[in-house]
Amino acid sequence: AAADETVRDLRDLGADAVGMTERELADRIADRLAAHGGEGTAFETIVGAGPNGARPHHGHGDREIRAGEPVVLDFGTRVDGYPSDQTRTLVFDGEPPAEYEHVHETVREAQAAAVEAVEPGVAAEAVDRAAREVIEDAGYGDAFVHRTGHGVGLDVHEEPYIVAGNDRALEPGMVFSVEPGIYLDGRFGCRIEDLVAVTDDGCERLNDTDRGWR
Repeated sequence: AAADETVRDLRDLGADAVGMTERELADRIADRLAAHGGEGTAFETIVGAGPNGARPHHGHGDREIRAGEPVVLDFGTRVDGYPSDQTRTLVFDGEPPAEYEHVHETVREAQAAAVEAVEPGVAAEAVDRAAREVIEDAGYGDAFVHRTGHGVGLDVHEEPYIVAGNDRALEPGMVFSVEPGIYLDGRFGCRIEDLVAVTDDGCERLNDTDRGWR
């Protein structure tokens, strides 16, 4: 809930985010997570503006947020010791590059396909494959440069890893991220991430905020 509410707060910033540095926005995220009951940050917050968003693990720096630039926002907090992890890619003001809308919709469809593939007994690699096929079919296969997800328990990165070659069968109660992305070097990146919990007959998304780019 703290991460979801923080995403809503970020959307409310709108044009006020333009001119802030990535570092300032990361500090704002930490403040809002705490205001919503979070216990610190679960890992280094990623705020990747424009071309910095094309580096999946950028962190945050001194680049200013600009109108029309996609900004990758990946953050989490802890509640009762358990971490969260969520990513949204937002454009705070203005219109993004024309290709960005297609990229964002492709990532959104890839995430939906991966979530749809989750059920007990399915191999972890099958979930990765479901997302990857959507991105490959759209012509961006080489731009999806990381695994589709990772387990989240007491640690923010643990088994099951949702990656090609992992034939571990999913089991009810497992919690992991589903976070496909497309990264266009020197231009922008786009990633959408939610946590899911495996149920007896499928899965439940643990994040409920809108996945759009505005």
